[in-house]
Amino acid sequence: MTTVQVELPDVLAQIAQAAGLLTPQALEAMLREQLKRQSGDALRTLWVSAPHEELTPEIERMIDEQVQVIRAQRNKLAAH
Repeated sequence: MTTVQVELPDVLAQIAQAAGLLTPQALEAMLREQLKRQSGDALRTLWVSAPHEELTPEIERMIDEQVQVIRAQRNKLAAH
């Protein structure tokens, strides 16, 4: 396990603490969700940049590579 220390404004920290958002479980869940969101954003950006008329082999390879990276990240996170 890794220990992470963050600095937050006092009011934000108090509200987050009262809401139960500063527990290790809550922080882990929020980080996992954000990583999924960022992965999806990366794929959407790649998709938008692709020509809509034709999915070329190069673009298909780029998409496959991104999917493999995302799956590897998820597997690594799930293993911990």
